[in-house]
Amino acid sequence: MLNIKCLVVNQLQENCYIVSDDTSDAVIIDCGAYYEAERKAIVNYIRDNGLTLRHLLCTHGHFDHVYGADTIFDEFGIAPEVHDADRHFVEDMDQQYRDMLGEPYPRPSVKASRLLDEGDTVTFGNHTLTVIHTPGHSEGGLVFYCAEENVAFTGDTLFRMSYGRTDLPGGSWIKLKASLKRLTSMIPPKTVLYPGHGPATRMADEQMFLSYTLR
Repeated sequence: MLNIKCLVVNQLQENCYIVSDDTSDAVIIDCGAYYEAERKAIVNYIRDNGLTLRHLLCTHGHFDHVYGADTIFDEFGIAPEVHDADRHFVEDMDQQYRDMLGEPYPRPSVKASRLLDEGDTVTFGNHTLTVIHTPGHSEGGLVFYCAEENVAFTGDTLFRMSYGRTDLPGGSWIKLKASLKRLTSMIPPKTVLYPGHGPATRMADEQMFLSYTLR
């Protein structure tokens, strides 16, 4: 059984997930912790619960999802895993920050430790996450799907009754529409979806929503 801890962090209210199982192995999905208190809360949760962190996963490379990567690397020696198309976002946070917000980024970037793509798997404890490539919100968008537990982490590809914007660098409505159609066909209706922002939802509800919006 998975234990899914969600911490809502930074100015954009991003969902950072710490996912563990009964072996005490854990992964972090989208460490967007910006403020020092948020960074400490994530580190303390892992240590206070005796967890062994195995992976730092990125559903995509936008700054609000990778703010805290340097803290995770400094504290646990774990570097981000990201799709190659979004690698430049993660590894050059200063340039990304300047491009999007017009100011320098005050903390160091971290080099990716692994480049993920469609069909790859991420293992920790007794569980496996399957990687699904979902370009559209960004070129390197990823979803992490655990079939045995019927859960998926959808980043900014799919929210509750909504989906990711496509007006940022690397965005494409044509690609996002294709990714959404593919997700709704391959992930079972009973699957619980944990998005990058906002509340969790179920694929059955999103299939119904998208059947009208993606015509």
